[in-house]
Amino acid sequence: MEIRTGFPFRGKYLAELCAFLADNGLKYDERIGFSLCLVEDERIAASGSLDGNVLKCIAVSPLLQAEGLAARIVSGLVDEAARNGIFHLFLFTKPENESLFGNLGFYVIAKTGEALLMENRKTGVADFVAALQKPAGGCGGAAVGAVVMNCNPFTRGHQYLVETAAGRCGLLHVFVVSENKSAFPADVRYRLVTAGTAHIPNVLVHPTGPYLISAATFPDYFFKDTVSPGEINTVLDLTVFAERFARPLNISRRFVGTEPRDPVTAAYNRQMADFLPRRGIEVIEIERLETGGTAVSASRVRELLAENKMEAIRELVPPATFEFLLTGKGT
Repeated sequence: MEIRTGFPFRGKYLAELCAFLADNGLKYDERIGFSLCLVEDERIAASGSLDGNVLKCIAVSPLLQAEGLAARIVSGLVDEAARNGIFHLFLFTKPENESLFGNLGFYVIAKTGEALLMENRKTGVADFVAALQKPAGGCGGAAVGAVVMNCNPFTRGHQYLVETAAGRCGLLHVFVVSENKSAFPADVRYRLVTAGTAHIPNVLVHPTGPYLISAATFPDYFFKDTVSPGEINTVLDLTVFAERFARPLNISRRFVGTEPRDPVTAAYNRQMADFLPRRGIEVIEIERLETGGTAVSASRVRELLAENKMEAIRELVPPATFEFLLTGKGT
């Protein structure tokens, strides 16, 4: 069989791949960066694609299911990822393919009625959560809460949310999104959150790693301008949180701020409020901090930064964030 690769495909080859995926009940993802097809007699027999560290859109012609083509596709995608220095891989597929990809070295992270997320490390997510910092003396039976935030950058609004949430539980885990798809790098956002919450004794700050609000679990979060709120599906991300984070960490409350400006995040919060309580996790919405009648938001800070209105920014961010922004290293 001929091997056809695209970085990604364009024109005729892209149209053929989209048609092949549609025939196999899949939709091409515009964010794909690399695709691999096995072609026989000018017709696609099998295909697979890479979106960063995520293998997706893997399909094999129904007439060739027993030919080992899926293994060849996965092997080719793994090799391409390795050429780009990517070795921790995730695979997004349908639940009925669990056995197939399990035999190819992938392990289940979370499964919903429509989607299955796997990784190529047997205990990857379990090891990640087990390594997170825990309170030395436990929580004494008090409620454990969680906040998951991007903080692009960390504002007084974020700080208020954490302070308020921490006051409603014995221990609060603050997870800072690790995906580097925002204006401010992940290490900067993590450092500013840590500095801005250091005065709260019952708060532990953690990275999300690749497991929460990531390219693998919730890619639409990073492409809000091109996604309709009605189209997003957060069930996979919320399942990972409920089963892989909340359960071992005894988290029973998740806190969110009201979202007046970002329709995608607002839709995420609505789905969260419906999903998590059915898993024994209370969702508590906290009214946004306002100044001058307007909610404090990271997007407003970025707007002011672009206009170089530093004194206006001073009112919206904690000292550590403001000092960092003054360095000009914000983005």
